[in-house]
Amino acid sequence: MINTNDIWELLGDTEEDDIPHVLTKLFTIYEEKFQLNPKDQAVIDFFNHLSQALAQVNECNLNRR
Repeated sequence: MINTNDIWELLGDTEEDDIPHVLTKLFTIYEEKFQLNPKDQAVIDFFNHLSQALAQVNECNLNRR
């Protein structure tokens, strides 16, 4: 069973310079899954959620300027 609290802790302990590597690895994992099965709803949801999160962060960054 996945314990999201443990994952949050690991994420919090990850060095800031390593976060882009984590994001890139996660992206490539799902990209490979998408290439194998482009109709996989979990993979589609991942990319939709990632796109939404990126848009929200970019919007917040624009509003701060």
